[in-house]
Amino acid sequence: MLFSRKPADLPTAQEALKGRAEPIPTASAHFVNQRALKGPYPDGLELAQFGMGCFWGVERIFWKLPGVWVTAVGYAGGVTPNPTYEEACSGRTGHTEAVLVVFDSKLISYDALLKTFWEGHNPTQGMRQGNDTGTQYRSAIYTYGEDQAKAAQASKAAYEAALKGRGFGPVTTEIKPAGKFYFAEEYHQQYLARNPGGYCGIGGTGVTCPIGVAIEA
Repeated sequence: MLFSRKPADLPTAQEALKGRAEPIPTASAHFVNQRALKGPYPDGLELAQFGMGCFWGVERIFWKLPGVWVTAVGYAGGVTPNPTYEEACSGRTGHTEAVLVVFDSKLISYDALLKTFWEGHNPTQGMRQGNDTGTQYRSAIYTYGEDQAKAAQASKAAYEAALKGRGFGPVTTEIKPAGKFYFAEEYHQQYLARNPGGYCGIGGTGVTCPIGVAIEA
C-alpha cells in the first residue's frame, strides 16, 4: 500500500499532502440517471454534502430519494486539493468520504435529507463507521448557507438527545460550511450500480439504519 499507517487525528495544513492543481478524472454523467455529474444543474436546485462512512453505499441511499436530481461521491472537509482515493485513505488529506446531493427543495426538503443522514449511519463513532476506520470515515454535514447550518445543528441536537436516551455516547458529527467538493475517480461514482455484488457496510447490504433511532417529523 502507498500508506501503511493511518493517523488518528486530522492533519494540519503543514502536515497535509500537497495534492495537485488539476482535478482528477471522473465520470461526466451519473451511471444510473445519465444526468451531468458536475453540472450545470437546472435552475432552482440546491446542494447538500454529507459524510456517513463508505461513500459507495451512502450515495445509493440518496440517489434513490424522490426529488434528488443527481449525486456524486468525492472528498470534502479537508486540506489537500484534488486528492486521489489512496491519498484520502492515508488520513493525510483531512478529507472525509462525502456525497454531493443535488436536490429540488420543492420535491424533497433539506430536513428530509437530514433525517436520511441521521438514520442511515451511527454518528457517535468518531473517526470510523462500523469496521471502517480512519479519518476519511468520519460523520460530517457540510452546509450551504445559514438556513442549512441552523437546520443541521437543530437536527443534531434532537438526534443526540434521542441517542443519549438509548445509551449512546455524544454525536461526533462534524458540521461546518461546505468548502470545495473534490469529485472522486470514475470507478467510485455510483459504485454499487456498476458493481451490483459490491459490498459496503452503509446501505450496501440492507444495513441502512445501524442504530435504529428515528425521530418523527
